[in-house]
Amino acid sequence: MPVPNPAALDFLLTRRSRPAKTLTAPVPDRTALETLLTAAARTPDHGKLEPWRFIVLERPALARLAAMIPARGAALGLDPEKITKAVIQYADAELAIVVVSTPKASDKIPQIEQIYSAGAVCLALLNAALAAGWGANWLSGWASHDRAFIRDGLGLADHENIAGLIHIGTETSAPPERPRPDLARITTWASA
Repeated sequence: MPVPNPAALDFLLTRRSRPAKTLTAPVPDRTALETLLTAAARTPDHGKLEPWRFIVLERPALARLAAMIPARGAALGLDPEKITKAVIQYADAELAIVVVSTPKASDKIPQIEQIYSAGAVCLALLNAALAAGWGANWLSGWASHDRAFIRDGLGLADHENIAGLIHIGTETSAPPERPRPDLARITTWASA
C-alpha cells in the first residue's frame, strides 16, 4: 500500500504561478537557490544525460539583456509594443533562472525525450520555488527563441535552446484563481 504525502499532494492540487510583474526583491540568496536548483535537477532524465543546464540571471545581467532587446527587435521588424513587453520582462526582473535545453548525442535516448526533460526541469524549478515560499513564474517570449539574442546575450551554442525563464522573487500580491481544465473533456479512460 502506498504511503501518501498529503501536504505534497495538496500543494500540487493548489499550486499557482505568480505573475512575474508582481515579483520583487528580496530574492533567494545563493544558498537558497542551490537548494531550488538541486530539487529541479532531480527531474526524470532517461539515460542520465543531463540534457539541460542553468544560467542564473542576477539584476545586472537582466539589465544587460534588456538593453539588447530594442535593437534586436527592430532588426527583426517586430511591433514596438512586442519589443517593449520583452524589455520589461528583463528590465523589471530581480532574478531569473534560464533553463537551457542542451540535448546530447545518443543512440538510445531520442532528442525529443531530452527536450521534454528540460521542460520538466522548468516545472520542477517553478514548483520548488513556490514550495519554498517564493513567488515564481515560467516565461519565454520571442527573445528567448531568437538565435542571435540567445547566442550573443547568453552564450548558448547552436544546439542549445531556452526551455524557459523561471522568474523568482517575493510576491507583492496573490493572483486570483483561474479556470482549470475540464478533466472529463481531456481524459480518455482505456480499460481494454
